[in-house]
Amino acid sequence: MSLNFEQARFNMIEQQIRPAEVLDYRVLDTIAATPREDFVPEAFRELAFSDTNIPIGNGEVMMKPLMEARLLQALDVQPDDKILEIGTGSGYFTALLARLGQSVDSVEIDPALLHQARTHLDAQGIGNARLIEGDGANGWEDGGDYDVIAITGSLPVLPESLKQKLRINGRLIAIIGTAPVMEVTLITRLSDDQWTSDALYETQLPPLRNAEQPQGFVF
Repeated sequence: MSLNFEQARFNMIEQQIRPAEVLDYRVLDTIAATPREDFVPEAFRELAFSDTNIPIGNGEVMMKPLMEARLLQALDVQPDDKILEIGTGSGYFTALLARLGQSVDSVEIDPALLHQARTHLDAQGIGNARLIEGDGANGWEDGGDYDVIAITGSLPVLPESLKQKLRINGRLIAIIGTAPVMEVTLITRLSDDQWTSDALYETQLPPLRNAEQPQGFVF
């Protein structure tokens, strides 16, 4: 018997996401309206709503649904926000960002994943996401400044240049650290030279390719 995706999506929201205090109705409505199963590799479609990272090829994963929901709630994306995403992956998180904000520039280092994501987004009629092949792990120079920056792989250290891409009152979320200790960190720009940094919770996620490594001990 094939999975009832509508029921599975409803169960995911009610049993995984709401109980974890993700209560922003815009986030919940956007997740409810976006068919996650259409962004998952065919072999894993039945796991589209499971509480697990899903492999999408070339060592990359699609984040757990709860992780995506919590990141979105923390970012508090507004309808007029210009968004930068580092790591397009399957395109699902890109789709959620695009439906919540004004526009998304999404950077992906893997051309095969980028092609898949473009196909997925086109199928959903999402026209406000610009997909860019590139390496954003150590910063991103194009596109000007952003209201929201979402980094969808972990980083041992956060490049200073990404913080500089934020507009005043802009929010950046990143998973910072190395296994087994990584923290979801929300950074808000207060002024030209002032940011706040809030560690939200611990998690684990594969690192972005080519991410800057912390300075080791020198003997």
